[in-house]
Amino acid sequence: MQKLSPAKINLHLRVLGKRNDGYHDIATLLHPISLYDEMIFRPADHGITIRCPDSSIPENENNLVYKAADALLSQAPCSSGIHITITKRIPVGAGLGGGSSNAATTLTTINDLMGLHYTREDLMKIGANIGADIPFFIFGKSAWAFGIGDQLQAIEYIPLLWFVLIHPGFEVSTRMIYENFNLRLTKQAVKYTCPALYTVADLIKGLHNDLEKVTLGLHPELQHIKNYLMQNGALGSLMSGSGPTVAGIFTEEKAAYKAKEAIESIGEKSWSVVIAHSL
Repeated sequence: MQKLSPAKINLHLRVLGKRNDGYHDIATLLHPISLYDEMIFRPADHGITIRCPDSSIPENENNLVYKAADALLSQAPCSSGIHITITKRIPVGAGLGGGSSNAATTLTTINDLMGLHYTREDLMKIGANIGADIPFFIFGKSAWAFGIGDQLQAIEYIPLLWFVLIHPGFEVSTRMIYENFNLRLTKQAVKYTCPALYTVADLIKGLHNDLEKVTLGLHPELQHIKNYLMQNGALGSLMSGSGPTVAGIFTEEKAAYKAKEAIESIGEKSWSVVIAHSL
């Protein structure tokens, strides 16, 4: 069985405070986009096998996909196994949620493939114990996420957007970014109200990512990427998640492709520039 596993971007991200469990309370607008990993699932007699050709991600129990499969199969009323092959298109460690999406796709696919009959809510609870973004990908549509990212509130409508995504060719550690952000936090509780995002103008006005200051401070070249996107017609630009991928936002496909062409002409060979749109 072949499945496509989508990426996400954060159109808005506020860090509200650090929790006693070491995680952070956040408020973020998560938006699925048309950049996919390809996953192939084949039933096996027993065990879990993960293959990720041409990728640096682990093929063992340290992979989120393995953890998701193990969490589901260990409590399932069957002794079957699964073989999973992942072809990565979403950059690793990029702030685009590729690993979490793969894990979510694993939970939903094994559930269907083996007729386990877990509800979406059941799968979201299992996913939340593995990674904070996994429930969102099981949820399957744009949503505000609160808590550590596992408390979801659906967004009924977001205008169709086009994105020029630039990955600079290096990874960043989400844990390191949050640890550096801790130095900026105060003990005072943050009062937060979600901005109203009904139009493109609302969305552009609401673009915000608290983690940008940390990641851009460590990697100033990301500010140059943001500038290039704005100079080439983007209505707005921001870093997704803890980075380092930067997204330029457009309302027209033609304008997005024109910007992609202009940015590729700069000749930064380490950059990966791709087009995606809202799902």
